Parts: sequence; structure tokens; C-alpha cells
Amino acid sequence: MPAEHEEGPAPSVLTLVRGRADRLRNLMQGLARQTLPPRELVIAWMQSERAPDLPDPGCPIRHLHVPGEPMPLAAARNRAAEAACAELLVFLDVDCIPSPTLTDAYARAGATAQGLLLGEVLYLPPGAGTGDCTPAVLDRLGRAHPARPALPENGLRPEPDAGQLWGLSFALPAAVWRTAGGMDEAFVGYGGEETDLAARLAAAGLPVFWVAGARAYHQHHPVHVPPLQHFASILANAARFRARHGRWCMTYWLDQFRAAGLIDWDVAAPAIRLIRPPTEPEIAAALRPDALFS
Repeated sequence: MPAEHEEGPAPSVLTLVRGRADRLRNLMQGLARQTLPPRELVIAWMQSERAPDLPDPGCPIRHLHVPGEPMPLAAARNRAAEAACAELLVFLDVDCIPSPTLTDAYARAGATAQGLLLGEVLYLPPGAGTGDCTPAVLDRLGRAHPARPALPENGLRPEPDAGQLWGLSFALPAAVWRTAGGMDEAFVGYGGEETDLAARLAAAGLPVFWVAGARAYHQHHPVHVPPLQHFASILANAARFRARHGRWCMTYWLDQFRAAGLIDWDVAAPAIRLIRPPTEPEIAAALRPDALFS
């Protein structure tokens, strides 16, 4: 029998994987500690083989293979959502360890409000999250992103800006996902597909809420500041977003590219003018092994 919440059924948890098997194992161990076990874990493998020696997440596992180059992020989320059987879909990045109350908090929120649900993410320093770190230790080590608001201790808080959707941890009803058509697979490579989904949901009138208790911990990995390794796809996806919505997304990164002398652009511009792509030494120099945020 699927897990049940006092106010409704447990959600499906969906994650995408290419490499990072150690991160996936930590995510699965976190799911095994949930106060409300998820109905299932759906893993969309963006690689040819599953990782071996996966732990028991305390729920059934559904495996999918979604090949593609560059990484088919939108397609993998769509295939995972199509395969999921719960009424509420929880998308959790493979780098994230769920706190013990994450699925319960999302389930309660989904039973209370029909909307796009956002959970808090704390960023861990290098080396944290391995071994037997308790949630109390992760709470102490984790840092909130400076661009994210503080969450209420209980319940839901309305969020007027649907652009607050980032792909690390969010949930929404499966019926809403299907009506929206999922993520637009024309956004190829890194960037834009989540913001596009949020904009389309907002245009359809779907409210957005922050969810207390749906905390996750982001396991550290080196980041590029700015993300020059995704330069071409960010430009292409930003232009696609503007053509559809009449405004730019990923403006923080576009500002960084402009400051580096790579593009001519501002928020009022109708298009991005390429000055030059980044060089391989510039991409390598942008790598910040210890930075928590990109």
C-alpha cells in the first residue's frame, strides 16, 4: 500500500542523474529517514547505465533512461513526471539531501493549496553531507543563498515572484504539470527551462508558495563564477525566453558575461550581441572550488 498522509497521499519524488552517484546515494539515504515516506522515487538516468550499489530509500524505485547531448534536463524531467503515479510531484536535485520532514511538508502543503510549492535549500561547505551527518549537523553547516528569502517556521507563505522557482527543490500537482505541458524541451542545455515553466504557470494564474519544513541540503560541488562553461546555451536559452515572454531571464549571469567583455547587452536590449566566446583559459580560471553559490 502506498504511504498515506493524514490529509492525503504521499508524493512521488523525482530526480535526474548523470554521474554523481555518491550524491544520489546520500539523497536516497535521506529519503529513507522521511517522517512520511514518498510513494516512490523516480530516477531519470541521463546516462546509459544505472549506478551500482544503491541504498534502499524506503520506497519503491522507478528507473528511466533519458539519453541526450547536451544533458537533456527538460526532457528528463518530463519523462520522470510522465512515469510518476502520485498526485503531487516533488522534484529534488540529485545534489540535495532531503531533511526528514521534506515529503511530509510538501504533502501537507499540497493538501492545503493548489499551487507551485518551493522548499528551502541550505548550501553545504566542501566535505559536508558525507558519512552519518545528522540533520542537526547539516542545519548548523548549511548556508542560505543570499538571494533567497527566510522561510516561515510553519505553514505556507505566498510568493508573488514565480521566478523564485529554482530547480533544486519544488513541487506541484501532477495535473497542473500535465496541463502546462511540462518543461519546454526546446530549451537545450543549461538554463531557462525552469524559469520558462514558472512564467507559464504564473500566466495561467497558478499561485506560488514557500513551504516551511521542506528543507533540503545542497551537497557542495565546484562552481564557475560566472558559469562560462555554459556560455552558449545560456545565451541561446535567454534569447528563447525573451522571444516568448518579452523579457530576459538569467540576467545575473548575462550581467557577468557583459562585465567580462563577452557580450553587448542590457535589460532593455531586444537581443544579445556576441562580442566573443570565452576562451578555455578563461573558463578554467572561472572555476571556484570553494564557492557555495554561482
